[in-house]
Amino acid sequence: MNFDFTGRLTDHVSQERLAGLVSALAEIGKSDGGGVNRQALTPQDVAARKFLSQIAADLGCEVYRDAAANVFFRRRGTTDAPPVVTGSHIDTQPTGGRFDGAYGVCAGLEMLAALSDAGVTTELPLEVAIWTNEEGCRFAPGSMGSATFVHPELLTSFGESTDSAGVRFAEALADAAAALGEIPLVPLKRTFSAFIEAHIEQGPVLEREGKKIGVVSGIQGVRWFRVSVRGRTSHAGTTPIEFRKDAVLVATELVQQAYVAAYESDTDLRLTVGRFDVSPGATNTIASEVNFTIDLRHPCEGVLDDFEAKFRSWTRRQSPCTISLQELMRHKPTPFSGRVRAALIGAAEQCGEPWQEILSGAFHDSMYLAEHCPTGMLFIPSKDGLSHHPGEFSASDELAWGAKALTLAMYRLANPLLDGAAN
Repeated sequence: MNFDFTGRLTDHVSQERLAGLVSALAEIGKSDGGGVNRQALTPQDVAARKFLSQIAADLGCEVYRDAAANVFFRRRGTTDAPPVVTGSHIDTQPTGGRFDGAYGVCAGLEMLAALSDAGVTTELPLEVAIWTNEEGCRFAPGSMGSATFVHPELLTSFGESTDSAGVRFAEALADAAAALGEIPLVPLKRTFSAFIEAHIEQGPVLEREGKKIGVVSGIQGVRWFRVSVRGRTSHAGTTPIEFRKDAVLVATELVQQAYVAAYESDTDLRLTVGRFDVSPGATNTIASEVNFTIDLRHPCEGVLDDFEAKFRSWTRRQSPCTISLQELMRHKPTPFSGRVRAALIGAAEQCGEPWQEILSGAFHDSMYLAEHCPTGMLFIPSKDGLSHHPGEFSASDELAWGAKALTLAMYRLANPLLDGAAN
């Protein structure tokens, strides 16, 4: 059902204004090669928050922050019901690009500007959120801001996380609070009616399929493990094969078996060995120890369970080495709200551009927001699937089509009678 009763809201979404905002934001923390280095709670990150806060204020929005340094821009509705919220993060990797996270915040501001230009109101308030430390490269783990918003008790333990210079997250939060002190403070875990995150895909699927918009069905589950293989150091030239306790041989057999099993079992199962450390690391010495990591992802919890059980059984088999397995992280698959997905699908269809449903292979703040309120995500194409790189790129028309779909979906969700009629 067509739910744009305001005379083509999408006509008020400005491609030039949105692209200009993305470019202006990228100047804060600009690095060589056209990239951005704006890590969480650095002076560059705080400056970017101030810059965007002023733009929101100029649009007539109220600006708030919370104890995790999350920042919110609020456009009032005709009621004080819980808001419909969009947003993402603006922190980057050290070698980050202009679009990861930043696009979602800029698209949210463009949505607010378009509604103002159209002269329309919404029943529910609308907000744009900037979530703190999504990337997790300065302070670990990632998504601290959204996780703390949903689970405020995490703030204490997160506060002890330190960066490479020994600065605690709690100290960085205190510095940010001082710098943003003029912005009023609001509680963590406020009630939201719904949340949508617009984001670049960070993968090649939409570009390959010729689609302008991706409606995200959910985020696949992930498990991280560290595998330690301990053997015995001995001379490379004098130790016969039958006397060796070669940690590299045992570790590589495990890795090969895991990759073969993963690729043969399910095309949606993603297995990555991202680190492989050998000790003592001498050319003429048999390795006594190997430590490697496994990143395992799939949209179905049962598939993850089955593969983990299989891998654990391999580590218990007879071996000349001792094998141990340590779990580092576990996140269940995150299915997104049917109501929010319906709003996004309706918006994508109304835009008239090619779209498809897609699964997110990466973590996003929406993973935590989905525990708190009905949540969905919208993707736009990434050139060559490139992200976390200075060459990260999405075309201006793709930025605009995503913002148009976001605007229509947010408008629908912020008018409950309209949302109900469309269902």
